[in-house]
Amino acid sequence: MGDDDTQYPEFLLRLPNGGPLAHGRPAKKPGDNGSRSFVVYAGQPVRPEVVPSFSTRVAGADKQRRELIRQGRIKPSEKWPGWMETAEAITFGSSSRAAAVLKGRSANGWINWRTEDGRPLGDFMPGMWPGPNRPWLVRGSNVSGLDLVQRLWLPEGRVTLAASRLRQGVEQGISKDQLRILVQEDYESTATYSQRQQLAEEVHAFLSRMKPGDTICTISGGRLYVGEITGGAEQMESEGGRSNLQRPVEWQPGGYPYDELPEELQQKLSVQHDVVDLSSIQALVDGLGLSEQELAEEARAVDRDPSAEMQVVAARRELGLPEPTDKLAAELLVHDVAWLHEVRDLLWDDRQLVFYGPPGTGKTFLALKLAEFLGGGPEQVKLVQFHPSYAYEDFFEGFRPQEDPQTREVAFRLTAGPLRELADLASREGNRHIPHFLIIDEINRANLAKVFGELYFLLEYRNKSVRLTYSGDDFALPPNLFVIGTMNTADRSIALVDAAMRRRFAFVELSPRTEPTSGLLRRWLAGQGKGSEPADLLDALNSRIDDADFRIGPSYLMKKGVYRDGGLERTWRTKILPLLEEHHYGEGVDVEKRYGLAALRESLG
Repeated sequence: MGDDDTQYPEFLLRLPNGGPLAHGRPAKKPGDNGSRSFVVYAGQPVRPEVVPSFSTRVAGADKQRRELIRQGRIKPSEKWPGWMETAEAITFGSSSRAAAVLKGRSANGWINWRTEDGRPLGDFMPGMWPGPNRPWLVRGSNVSGLDLVQRLWLPEGRVTLAASRLRQGVEQGISKDQLRILVQEDYESTATYSQRQQLAEEVHAFLSRMKPGDTICTISGGRLYVGEITGGAEQMESEGGRSNLQRPVEWQPGGYPYDELPEELQQKLSVQHDVVDLSSIQALVDGLGLSEQELAEEARAVDRDPSAEMQVVAARRELGLPEPTDKLAAELLVHDVAWLHEVRDLLWDDRQLVFYGPPGTGKTFLALKLAEFLGGGPEQVKLVQFHPSYAYEDFFEGFRPQEDPQTREVAFRLTAGPLRELADLASREGNRHIPHFLIIDEINRANLAKVFGELYFLLEYRNKSVRLTYSGDDFALPPNLFVIGTMNTADRSIALVDAAMRRRFAFVELSPRTEPTSGLLRRWLAGQGKGSEPADLLDALNSRIDDADFRIGPSYLMKKGVYRDGGLERTWRTKILPLLEEHHYGEGVDVEKRYGLAALRESLG
């Protein structure tokens, strides 16, 4: 180690499972591919084994570790029985490589190596910005017709960004305002305003937001490749200007099949920009390639910031819908728990479902109770009711007048609707394994194409994202967001849903002619200790109604007021007969004579 290396303090690395501390220091000379090399002193502890994913996630570190052990430069330790130790000072190409070899698992050296007072190595390195490391998506599979991922990035250990007309001398750390001015001047005649704005955002992220230790993801040939940035950004001449901004990267070998990635990760990777911040799904990226055993070990081995790696474990919790129970079936007066199992399976498969049937069949009640059971409580359930004037701006997001509480001035501000609010709640860290439900009552009473807008696409393609109309954000429906609609088939004033909607939703009938609705009133009366006459009358009534969509549901007769003195007659006269009057309007049918209580009781003997 040369004299220049003493400009840096000594750094410590805690080994896993409560292991001893290793000591080392950055070296002045460059390491691998533009990164800064790191020296581990002689006599420092080394973990004796590696995690199963070591050879795939950090193949270079695995190869170097094996070679160091073969050469005897890492040997069994006498000071720490059961451990190994360095036999001499060893220079590694980067701090992350040094940490990985010593720990026997993937490690971010910029964070893991710390001074005695707890400051991370990254605080002492040029080109390092405040804040935690984050993952990024950078596209390189189609840059001016070439796949730079296979041609340049993976073979040479780089990630690049094309900015061929950007003047020379632009340095990393440049502010966004400065960069916008330069891009405006350099691309004024060759790019539109929106293209210049987007280019400025992407170049700023590459030069001034990315830093060593950040994770880089890219897609090529149907696989996701993952690596770690190991050094600063450079601006240089390149073939056709395709890769004149570059950073060194240590790539994991092999990559991951895109179709096997978690759905949330596919959603974010579908965003159509050249540079995308993946911080919102960092835990999913960090957990790629790790087994459940390794994740548990990661959680136990964290020394200073347990929350960081516990998120990786939490992200692996699988989303699931609980199986309905006999107790739930009894509470909902459903004839057979198998029917609830089928509804649950339809929701799991399609994530959107509609209960449809005549009025009074308990569609909304069943939707709410089932959602509360499957979601774990009412906190995960939101209800909205559609109507003819309901619009996309009410449902998802739009500009609405709002008064400033201080100036009392009214201005139009972008406001989230119930679907956006519930989607944001469902996608929060720690919530992604918890089902959330949106209940849409009277779903067929609105212009569905107008209300859903581009969300129509997301209902069918849950692993994709779209650019939103108002905010311009890239948005995807969280995998743990389920939608249950209710539809009144007797409402002929609104056209039935179109074929596109039917393709996106599973439809479950709740009709007085079939279970669980046909026997619902009889089961309720038995539970209340009441006689069966109301159920007999309702069955007799529905047998006289030819159109199944206009048969009367049992909920009209499942209210306390019905069973007070004169309550049944009053309900029949004021609630049920008016529905049938409307149904037979203009037909000359004597509704009272055909459907009245006296006529029905006479038919029942």
